[in-house]
Amino acid sequence: MFDDGTTSREIEGWLCETDGARLKELWRLADDTRRRHVGDEIHLRGIIEFSNHCRRNCAYCGLCASNSGLQRYRMTAAEIVEAAKKGAAQGAKTIVLQSGEDTYYDAQRMCGIIRRIKSECDVAVTLSIGERPALEYRAMRDAGADRFLLKHETTNRRLFQKLHPDDDFEERIACLEELKSLGYQTGSGNIVGLPGQTIEDLADDILLFRELDVDMVGIGPFIAHSRTPLAGYSDGSSELALRVIALTRILLKDVHIPATTALATSDPGGRYKALQCGANVVMPNITPVKYRARYEIYPDKAESLETPERNIARIRRMAESLNRPISTGYGHTLKHAV
Repeated sequence: MFDDGTTSREIEGWLCETDGARLKELWRLADDTRRRHVGDEIHLRGIIEFSNHCRRNCAYCGLCASNSGLQRYRMTAAEIVEAAKKGAAQGAKTIVLQSGEDTYYDAQRMCGIIRRIKSECDVAVTLSIGERPALEYRAMRDAGADRFLLKHETTNRRLFQKLHPDDDFEERIACLEELKSLGYQTGSGNIVGLPGQTIEDLADDILLFRELDVDMVGIGPFIAHSRTPLAGYSDGSSELALRVIALTRILLKDVHIPATTALATSDPGGRYKALQCGANVVMPNITPVKYRARYEIYPDKAESLETPERNIARIRRMAESLNRPISTGYGHTLKHAV
């Protein structure tokens, strides 16, 4: 049903499928592919949202520089390291350092934070801090960063330019290629249901994931924010996002795919459903609660006021209900030896 020659048109057909029996077969095949290629373990990756400052004006994001109604914050290096230590103590074997594109955290600051986390916690470190010069990527890799997440959001160049008025699609892809050349395990991803996006665009996104040979893919539905240029548009479909997850799992096989917070926000059962149609990663928020509500990429984010301890405990209960163990390993890529 699927192979290396699967075409965009075939993917589009599954994204538009209305036959319930065929959809059940899609979910079953995705879950079986996940089991055979990445196993039953669920990987915990604790996210620290350490700054909501951003130099960009992405039309869908509540952190955009033009949002003057957002109370901005920056965590200190000591706060970031302390949050990482607490997350590691709760069983997170990867710490994800995520922020807007905030150049205050230059290479020197980031390298110091990375080195401290790597020396004080037994974890892998993922960065999600946007586009940087190659020399900065190299310095942070040398400091011990293992992975980098840089989502392309959409393959449609015209839509990308509309959504990212101060960015360039080709530069985004060039950054991903540079990260790979430096030895980072790389992640990309998209937003499902963006205004102006087509089913053809989503199929092209999945094929680009495969072409880029990424190690991780983050997929979630669009959620409109009232203080962005896309205020008032309808949210994306969580069910369509699940189809994109399932098809990505079937076609890419051994990538890590998170059950995203955006899915949990769009549908209270979204994370549970994602883990049954291809996902194998959960990324609990371990940012100190006093900052949590201000990292508002989209509104009403799930678990925004929940302590890291309660959040991770709930994820463990969900894993138990699925009869799947929480991994005690770092969750490195399965594509090659690390």
